[in-house]
Amino acid sequence: MPEKKPNTPPEQHPNGAPWRNFYGRFKGKSLKKTQEEWLEKDLAELSPGKVTWEENPERENIDLKGLFGDRDVWLEVGFGGGEHLVHQAAQNPDVGIIGCEPYINGVAMLLGKIRKAGGDNIRVHPGDARDMFDVLPEASISKAFLLYPDPWPKKRHHRRRFVTPEHLEPLARVLKPGAIFRVATDIEDYVRQTLEEVPRAGFEWLAEGPEDWRQPWEDWISTRYEQKAFREGRKAHYLTFRRKG
Repeated sequence: MPEKKPNTPPEQHPNGAPWRNFYGRFKGKSLKKTQEEWLEKDLAELSPGKVTWEENPERENIDLKGLFGDRDVWLEVGFGGGEHLVHQAAQNPDVGIIGCEPYINGVAMLLGKIRKAGGDNIRVHPGDARDMFDVLPEASISKAFLLYPDPWPKKRHHRRRFVTPEHLEPLARVLKPGAIFRVATDIEDYVRQTLEEVPRAGFEWLAEGPEDWRQPWEDWISTRYEQKAFREGRKAHYLTFRRKG
């Protein structure tokens, strides 16, 4: 009798998409009726273009100039409830900002904030940032943010963190030489892994002294996740990197 082979995931889905495990949540508690309306009415209009494999199996680049004209483009990976993204968009109307977030409750929260704040310089991808990396032109992003990402505290789960080559290498590809990459976290071991992995992906850490990572950036707005960390007695770390040319 032939030996049974272990079950292993395919390298690709039938539509050609690479097999990418996703370990976070796509949805939490039930959405409010108004949030469901925002998702139905606003999300398609705020789409950055054809990002998913179903929409864009050829993985053609999205048209950033068509979206934002000649403005610089920034990227926020995992925008949570959207406070920081909306704040940056309001403070920088001459910049276009794309936010990626697979957690649909967070997407709904962001859409409500966009309705209140107005502006025309935000685009929203309600999905995995890795799919966005596929379709962004090389060296097209001027600044990127990774703010309070899922810490995956157990050691065996550290490979699930964003600060791994699977995410950092494509991020580096789409960032312009000299582009800034900001990381905020309240988890000390996440700081350790960030300082190990991000430079290996082609970045330099810009800190010259302790205050450079202990103090928030001048244009920072504290998010709900940061306030929760403070209430629970954890300290924030603000890490700034520059993409090498």
